[in-house]
Amino acid sequence: MALALVRDLREHRVPASAEELAEFETDVLAGFVLARASAGLADSTIRNDTGHLELIRDWFGRPLWEMQPADADAYFGKVLRDVRPSTRTGRAAALTVYFQFLGLRHRAEIYNLKGRVPDGRGRRVPAGRDETAAFLGRTAAEGPAVRG
Repeated sequence: MALALVRDLREHRVPASAEELAEFETDVLAGFVLARASAGLADSTIRNDTGHLELIRDWFGRPLWEMQPADADAYFGKVLRDVRPSTRTGRAAALTVYFQFLGLRHRAEIYNLKGRVPDGRGRRVPAGRDETAAFLGRTAAEGPAVRG
């Protein structure tokens, strides 16, 4: 058995054009709709989810798979600050399910197109020991006044 030289083919890929990305984004959303319909969800639920996603996409101005936790924080914390909680919940739920779909069905394709894996989980850097102790100290000090 002989060893063979293996080369990384990513460097030979031609970057996707804006038109190809737009077509791919449309295909992904269509696949999302079909997957939800195949799962037996009502048309009204699917329509609400896609409506929420389109509103978020319009605000974001780029494909949703490029959204980072800071973008979601800005959207849900500033843009949707004064809307009803049920609206925020509906948009957050639609975005969560969409990122789950992206991760399951299109992770490799998006990585090949953009060099980054979509991750809607919003990973945060955990607080350090000192920050946690300060937070718990404030909470303990304020607790009796709040419960009072």
